[in-house]
Amino acid sequence: MLWVKSFHIISVVCWFAVLFYLPRLFVYHSMSEDEISKERFKVMERKLLRGIGTPSMIATFIFGIWLASYNWDYYQHSLWFWIKMSLVVVLSIYHHICIHIWRQFCADKNTRSHVFYRWFNEFPVILLIAIVCLVVVKPTW
Repeated sequence: MLWVKSFHIISVVCWFAVLFYLPRLFVYHSMSEDEISKERFKVMERKLLRGIGTPSMIATFIFGIWLASYNWDYYQHSLWFWIKMSLVVVLSIYHHICIHIWRQFCADKNTRSHVFYRWFNEFPVILLIAIVCLVVVKPTW
């Protein structure tokens, strides 16, 4: 069980690293004006999403489900767990919104400013705080 927990934590850390860094790349990509920079950002974003982001998200789900299966009776009756799972669903929606935005950049159809992406970049921080607090504190309401 500790190996599964370890790999779950590793995959969560990797996934969040991507969700923090990718929107930061969107900030710089939206500010770039020359074609060489735009193409470089497209490559960086693709490698980050396909090489680390999506595999980390999938690994997070696999190891998380595996971990929950060890004590499913407890988790299915824990409100904090279901709130956490709801936030994970929101996080995966955010991930897919990032994919959509990346595709817009790839098609040279971005219409948003760097200011939008600076704010957009803050959303996963809020989710991280909430998820970690729920997992550590396990409030009993």
